[in-house]
Amino acid sequence: MAGDRISTALPEGIFSILDTDLYKLTMQCAILKYLPDVNVTYAFTNRTPQMRLSRAAFEWLQKQIDKLANIALTSEEFDYLKNTCPYFNETYLQFLRSFRLQPSQQVRASFTPLTDTGSQDDVGDIYLDIGGRWLDTILYEIPLLALTSEAYFKFCDRDWSYHNQEERAYKKGCRLLEHGCKFSEFGSRRRRDYHTHDLVLQGLKRAAADGDTRGWKGKLSGTSNVHFAMKYGIPPVGTVAHEWFMGVASITNDYEHANETALRYWVGCFGEGVLGIALTDTFGTPTFLKAFKRTMPTPANSMADDKRTLIPGAASPPLPPMDGDSSGEPADERSYAQIFRGIRQDSGNPIEFVRIMRDFYQSQGIQEKKTIVFSDSLNIELCVEYMHAAEEAGFATTFGVGTFLTNDFVHESDGQKSAPLNIVIKLSSANGHPAIKISDNIGKNTGDSETVQKVKETLGYVEKQWAEGDEKTRWGRSENEATQANVQEQ
Repeated sequence: MAGDRISTALPEGIFSILDTDLYKLTMQCAILKYLPDVNVTYAFTNRTPQMRLSRAAFEWLQKQIDKLANIALTSEEFDYLKNTCPYFNETYLQFLRSFRLQPSQQVRASFTPLTDTGSQDDVGDIYLDIGGRWLDTILYEIPLLALTSEAYFKFCDRDWSYHNQEERAYKKGCRLLEHGCKFSEFGSRRRRDYHTHDLVLQGLKRAAADGDTRGWKGKLSGTSNVHFAMKYGIPPVGTVAHEWFMGVASITNDYEHANETALRYWVGCFGEGVLGIALTDTFGTPTFLKAFKRTMPTPANSMADDKRTLIPGAASPPLPPMDGDSSGEPADERSYAQIFRGIRQDSGNPIEFVRIMRDFYQSQGIQEKKTIVFSDSLNIELCVEYMHAAEEAGFATTFGVGTFLTNDFVHESDGQKSAPLNIVIKLSSANGHPAIKISDNIGKNTGDSETVQKVKETLGYVEKQWAEGDEKTRWGRSENEATQANVQEQ
């Protein structure tokens, strides 16, 4: 179709080490400082299993994975990070300058056809297994997901085109800005391909420029993708992912204190007030809030710490925050909830989350205005709804809008939805221990089922299922995909 014809003249695959989300780099920085020798594995999951790759798509994907060995940080990219991201220390920047992915040793991809005729059109399930040092493998997630999506829409669903993608992004950006929404583009992982991502950023930039001219209250605050942030001169945004909390919990095998330990080391790496949006739902928000209200150790009391929030074998202890004045006096004792400027909502019912967080901050006597970052399968209407609910409760808001921007297409033949793949890559083990995520919605549980159940019992986790959180249909289904799914479910 038209989309396939155009794509032959455009870049394909991944060709920049910065074509990833910022939080992968920030976590890699923390891992380099504290946990450089931890070994991990990652697992790939297709939450839309009826959408399978063909043999031709898989073979293209394998070639693109192999090419990841050729990318490296350029001098221009090094200078950009140094000038734009002051939270990256020189040790990390020099490490990244010499960093190389080694997919032949770290990634194993396989294809199992449903019916093996030997044809390039045979469809089947793909498996991606990643393993090695956490420090060396953490940057695979985003490019592997983006490549898998690109493979599917290059070979399997070809009934689409780039027509009007820049304009669609422009109009979406305008509507968000007119409504007063502050938002960032978060669509790297499940984008249709690089060119789509590029068109979307062009449209959003144009909308932001028009918004400034017209005096709209909203703001395009950045993109999670560091490469496109550099290309278009907008801020790279992001802090931390579930992976950090999952890894810390797996390494320590202490889920009761994992949230607090992860927060302590994060602040120890970057300092107070830097990259200060906390992710609440890795093991359920109620468990997280128990840690969030605890006091961050200061230099005066850190030596007397009972060690429950220290990671055995860490390369260095987490340095407590210090006051920014020249006296060098230790910071006053403050809770993590006070230290972090806000939280991110990524699963479960967002309106209920607003109420929970309002009640939590009030119970802690925290009057400072905090920010909620919403990032779970957003569209314009949801952004506006959540903004009003959060602002009425006294919060500032910002939104990470992803797949709605970078993979929103219709089939050219009939105008029906060309649904995105819902695919994830999650940490599955660290130092030989299973790594899991529970979240605030049962549909987002990941990892070893026995460990998931054991941790739920240990934490007193109350099972939650949000009616609008069906992971198989987060962005809709095409008629053909729905038919295939119904056949398989019968």
